[in-house]
Amino acid sequence: MNWILSCVCVCALACAPVCAPVRVPAALTPELLAAIRQVESGGDDKAVGDDGRAIGPYQIWEIYWKDAVQYDKTLGGSYKDCYDPEYAKRVVIAYLSRYAPKNATAEDLARIHNGGPSGHKKAKTKKYWLKVQKEINN
Repeated sequence: MNWILSCVCVCALACAPVCAPVRVPAALTPELLAAIRQVESGGDDKAVGDDGRAIGPYQIWEIYWKDAVQYDKTLGGSYKDCYDPEYAKRVVIAYLSRYAPKNATAEDLARIHNGGPSGHKKAKTKKYWLKVQKEINN
């Protein structure tokens, strides 16, 4: 019996997916996530924008979702799950954790969400940050 249990445990460990732990930036606070959600969709979980390319409360594009799922294998699911606010929040956390520079600020994170992996360096995302900042300060 112990031999069977040992084989089951070894097989389970050998077959388990290897996942690096997700390093969540310190600046990624509940307040920042709430502000991004408000700016993106006004809190509407069923929102669709950018000519149908962005969905859910955080207005997630499919390429963004794929990036997040690739980084955090525990996400699983399908793109349509981004309509679910808790799932969508996990996607955003994974994406921002993947691309945040060391010592990222709330501004860096908001601008990456809006402008992609190097969004924090793009001038066009500055206006987006000002909207998020205004929500944080309300």
